[in-house]
Amino acid sequence: MRYSLFALLSLVMYSFDATAQIPAADDWETAEPEAVGLSADALALIHEDLLAGKYGYIDSFLVARHGKIVFEAYYDHDYTLIYEEEVATPGPLVVNDPSGPYNYFNAWWHPYYRDTNLHSMQSVTKSVVSAIIGIAIAEGVFPDLNTPVLSFFDADSVANIDDRKRAMTLRHLLTMSDGLLWDENRPYTDPANSFAIMAKTHDWVQFTIDLPMSQEPGATFNYNSGATLILGHIFRQATGIDIEEFAVKHLFDPLGIEHYYWDRTPFGLTDAQEGLYLSTRDLAKITQLFLQKGRWQKVQIIPEAWALASLAPRYSTEARGEGYGDAWWSQSYAFRGSTQQAYLGKGFGGQRPILLPELELVIVLTGWNILPGQPFFYATEAINRVTGALLN
Repeated sequence: MRYSLFALLSLVMYSFDATAQIPAADDWETAEPEAVGLSADALALIHEDLLAGKYGYIDSFLVARHGKIVFEAYYDHDYTLIYEEEVATPGPLVVNDPSGPYNYFNAWWHPYYRDTNLHSMQSVTKSVVSAIIGIAIAEGVFPDLNTPVLSFFDADSVANIDDRKRAMTLRHLLTMSDGLLWDENRPYTDPANSFAIMAKTHDWVQFTIDLPMSQEPGATFNYNSGATLILGHIFRQATGIDIEEFAVKHLFDPLGIEHYYWDRTPFGLTDAQEGLYLSTRDLAKITQLFLQKGRWQKVQIIPEAWALASLAPRYSTEARGEGYGDAWWSQSYAFRGSTQQAYLGKGFGGQRPILLPELELVIVLTGWNILPGQPFFYATEAINRVTGALLN
């Protein structure tokens, strides 16, 4: 059984409903899988498992190698029907206004933005923000990462200040080593999750910066979405420009990203920790940008040093073989007797932009598996299956 790229796209469009239309022509090159050393049959088997629901609610699956898209498919799910009970049930995933963007079961907002092909990136937004900060530092408009966080706040307006909080820097926020008392390791359906508690407040930045410290900043990694919100606030304070406005000029426009949506917090701040919506192809562009050391179409968009350094793990996480850099995750994988490194973003529900530098591979998954117990296409299995499709 053999499939070409375009036959697969036709299959997606006409053999079952597709939420997102086949993207219009853009500056992505395409190729047949075999032309870049991948088995079309092996990729088709992954596609069939996605169709069958083996990995739950996957919305898109894209593979690119050597800068060319070789596989791309979209999968339709009726989220209004799937989450019809949850959408009206108060809880940690139905925050504030049930009709608003922080009701994660509301199909008007999630996973696609208002019937477009713009998919919620969730915490992959943090990885994009890291790129924006790197550009801003190179432009000379964002401060050195060793700058104390409290220098951007009126000390009289911040609670629980001690020597540890005074020592917290911008780098600590970027690397999730801030030391704040925060617990986001619980399921997001747990009302004791710090994110769920924060989401019920009006000013998310103030809530986070007011928290007491639990340890010295820089001591250990502790995942904290609120830290990225503080970075977004500081970006506006330091540059005088909203991070969204800066992103359009310095990242989206140079990449040819014309369509996006970026949500706001209740306080009106660009939601730097989960608010970005992009198409699958445009998410793949950002992933490819890091694979190419910050270059796209021969233009250096992100400084090469930043692109490389931000991927490098600075802290180990509790999961075996995982690390965390500047809002990018890393994990090892086995390939033909050797150990290689993969780098990825992770977004709630199954957003996974993955780059494998040694193999010049990009894998992008979007999905909406948001309840405990739902099947999931973990990065490890996605990497193993796609690398297993490599020919000689």
